[in-house]
Amino acid sequence: MTASANFETAFALLKTVFAKHAKRLAVKADTPVEFTLLTRSPSPFPQHKGHPMYFGSVRLGKAYVSFHLMPLYMNAPLASAISPALKKRMQGKTCFNFRNDPEKEVLADLKRLTDAAVKDWSAKKWL
Repeated sequence: MTASANFETAFALLKTVFAKHAKRLAVKADTPVEFTLLTRSPSPFPQHKGHPMYFGSVRLGKAYVSFHLMPLYMNAPLASAISPALKKRMQGKTCFNFRNDPEKEVLADLKRLTDAAVKDWSAKKWL
């Protein structure tokens, strides 16, 4: 199996984490290399000028597949709940990189974090 084939499988697995929430959020991009979700509601922050907020995305790149979960940036308790296994894949504050398929526990952790992020933003009426 080639690296790009591994990336395609990883992309497909990681996309399922966000796809579960696609009806609640707005799908900005759904291509073979990118799946991006935005809020349906306008942002409450003036710097966004009433545009939706970026929630997260999965992107297939040349060197890895990246998983971006923006609510981690705005929720310290959620960010502190990242497992050690997932933390090893962290790049910056809201991005995780994968060169192969995510392990079951890492995928489960991403699902848990994403579900919590949706719940948090929903409670704040940001969705």
